[in-house]
Amino acid sequence: MQAYSRWKRFRRRLGYWLDRHERNRWLWLEMEFHIESMIDELVAQGMSKPEARTAARRKFGNMTQKSEEARSTWIARWLSDLAQDLRHAFRGMRRDAAFTVFTILIAALGIGASSTVFSVVNALLLRPLPFRDSGRLVWIANGEQNFNTQTEHYSDFRELNRSFSDMAGWSGYYRAGDSELTGIGEPERLTSVPVTENFFPLLGVQPAIGRSFTSAECQGKYSAPPAMLLSYSFWRSRFASDPNVVGRKLILNNQPVTVVGVLPASFDFASVFAPGTQIEIFIPWPLTDQTKPQGNTMWIIGRLKPGTTLPAAQAEATTLGKQLETQHPERNAMAPRLVSLEKHVSEQVKPALFVLACAVGVVMLIVCANLSNLQLARLGTRQKEIATRMALGAGRLRLLRQMLTESVALSCCGAVLGLLLAMAGTRELARLHAFNLPLLASVKIDGSALAFTLLTAFACGLLFGLLPALRVTARSLCEGMQDASRGSSSGKRHGGVRDGLVVAELAFACILLVSSGLLIRSFLQVLDVNLGFQPERAAALRIDPSFRISSYPQQNTFIDDVLRGARSVPGIRAAGITDVLPLGGDRSWTVLAKGQVYQKGHEPLAFIRVVSDGYFEAAGIPLRLGRTFTERDRAMSEPVVVVNETMARTLWPGQNPLGQMITVDGKSFAGVTGVVADVRHEALEKASGSEMYLPMRQTADYSAMQLVVRTELPPDSVAAGLRTALRPIDPNLPVRDFVNFQDLVDRAVSPRRFLVLLLAGFAGFALILASLGVYAVISFSVSQRVQEIGIRMALGASPRAVQTGIVLRTFVFAALGLVLGIAASRVLSSALGSLLFGITTSDPLTFTEVGTLLIAVAAIAGYIPAWKASRIDPMIALRSD
Repeated sequence: MQAYSRWKRFRRRLGYWLDRHERNRWLWLEMEFHIESMIDELVAQGMSKPEARTAARRKFGNMTQKSEEARSTWIARWLSDLAQDLRHAFRGMRRDAAFTVFTILIAALGIGASSTVFSVVNALLLRPLPFRDSGRLVWIANGEQNFNTQTEHYSDFRELNRSFSDMAGWSGYYRAGDSELTGIGEPERLTSVPVTENFFPLLGVQPAIGRSFTSAECQGKYSAPPAMLLSYSFWRSRFASDPNVVGRKLILNNQPVTVVGVLPASFDFASVFAPGTQIEIFIPWPLTDQTKPQGNTMWIIGRLKPGTTLPAAQAEATTLGKQLETQHPERNAMAPRLVSLEKHVSEQVKPALFVLACAVGVVMLIVCANLSNLQLARLGTRQKEIATRMALGAGRLRLLRQMLTESVALSCCGAVLGLLLAMAGTRELARLHAFNLPLLASVKIDGSALAFTLLTAFACGLLFGLLPALRVTARSLCEGMQDASRGSSSGKRHGGVRDGLVVAELAFACILLVSSGLLIRSFLQVLDVNLGFQPERAAALRIDPSFRISSYPQQNTFIDDVLRGARSVPGIRAAGITDVLPLGGDRSWTVLAKGQVYQKGHEPLAFIRVVSDGYFEAAGIPLRLGRTFTERDRAMSEPVVVVNETMARTLWPGQNPLGQMITVDGKSFAGVTGVVADVRHEALEKASGSEMYLPMRQTADYSAMQLVVRTELPPDSVAAGLRTALRPIDPNLPVRDFVNFQDLVDRAVSPRRFLVLLLAGFAGFALILASLGVYAVISFSVSQRVQEIGIRMALGASPRAVQTGIVLRTFVFAALGLVLGIAASRVLSSALGSLLFGITTSDPLTFTEVGTLLIAVAAIAGYIPAWKASRIDPMIALRSD
């Protein structure tokens, strides 16, 4: 019964607040009750009833005014007024459709760009990694240069530490296409990642179908894994999402391997740990004596225990590293460097994203300045409306609220369109595989992006509507009526503000143009570096044989057949084989010059490449001294090596390196037969280190065979002939992936290109907005001065003089904006220092080009209205209203 009573009260109250007429009726009844009470009191004091009624109503006041005052305190009244303001705003939009469309488009482009960049920043910096309790995951590198770690160190460190609840790792030396899948259709090369048994449990990743690896599966042979896990994307594309694939045996590298599970769609190893690489399968990594002595081969992550801080874990890791080095001097150096996994993933892209966020903020300021200028210009046509509303009793706050409501409504309409643009933009970004950026595939419009878009829309509307609203509310009724009359100078009253906004737009555009110009110049400098090889007309094909090579004669026969077949294809000028393509790997060994003594821990290191005869010619690597490898450099001949110029200078400064003897990883001596140019193998921005080439016919210490060809035609045109030539050598040879060397270079510079393209787009958009602002202000000024120009021309002023005066005003805008923009750019460009290559933040050529471009665009924007002004007919102008 009590619950029913409460329900009835709730229904009455709800009906009261929803029914506006009912609320008004009860308000008037209450006021009548108070008046009747006052009448009764006055009658009791001796007044007649008519006199008492008149006195009571006079004392109570205007009932309509009192009802308005009472309703002003109601929440429902605020909602009602807001609905009224919105209706008025949308009616105004329909009346001025051209202005509305233009405003919505500009706001949409600005808000859409902001939402897109926020989605990228959110995915790469703000959103937690897609792992369980990712804040406690730690990246454990070896040394300040982020080297891999020896597996023996990993095993001891995992056992001895007290800071981590667990540690896991994966092989740092997997390569794209290092596994061959056969037996189910056409042979296919896959990228497989060996991981430790506890890798997926540590990350909190559960297979979507099936299970993870067992302890027994992690105790087998490294070269013959008994099980594998499929990535979700590979499962969908290769097996059409067939759940029955779990438990099926597939042939991987000529060995039967059982599919034990499919990883969930949310787990994207490549996006987090290897951007730009497509990972298809994962195999167990047995940490047996077979894998432990193979040098620094392991990447490690750990999960901190609850309550353990990263500095405390770092202190313990440093102590354990020194302890392990002392106990095991035969091992490689161990200097653990701990950083949170989230920081490790994002630290490389954080400066670029900071620049993008600042750039989109500047774009939004230009958008707001442009729209504010349009609103100010539009006020000239609304003076009569505003003056009439003021005359009818609208207060300043009421007018301010109405103006801001209109601006926010326009901005929100733009946000709807901008959100659609952002959704399309983020979808395309997530599909791009040409950029080596972490977590780019996870970029999307989520709840955070929607909230950001809404806040941006409100902020944009308030910002570009505030100045026009304040200008309206600061005017008196008399001024409004005068400005609404014929011959008023309302445009002049706002002229200074509009001019200032145009100058601000030009200054902001100058900042973006300078920033993008510096990055574009830096990007061109990167592309202009001497790579050490010639990517034009060079391509590679992975040709690992499907059969096991058990002897050097069998190996050399395969190499001979492949090179003979490749060189017989029309259009191929040179061919060779390598284990690692340029910009594709960094395996390093200790290399000692014979007769030299080195301090422990300071032995020279060199990147190792295993290549065949013909490789240097096919890759376009110039020979500086001596000779390269030939067919005669085989296992039974004298061991030889080819070194690069940096290694020759490092080991034998001021000496002739030819004929010098070196030890390769402390094992055997080899003589230097040639010196080749330095090749930038790690990054285009990073100079080459010491590098040594071993003849493939003299060693079996390589994990891949990449056939490199140099063609006289576009590489893709010889792909079919090359496949045909290689098919008889090994029918199971997968020869679909033909990689152009230029694609390797493009992928290496893709993060820099990503930043340059976006920033250049923002700068171009800012320049267009600034030019529109100049055009709008000059055009509006000309329209306000039609009679003045007509009088001047009637008194003898030439059209050229009229044009010159207007264009000179444009140059004043451009000069002021340029001075302010360049001054701000000199200060702000220091933030770009870490992103530049080959130039400084004060590059004079960039500043000169930006200044010239800005003045030229402003001149064009101002010349159009100046040309129109010079064609004004004085007689028509003098008769105009």
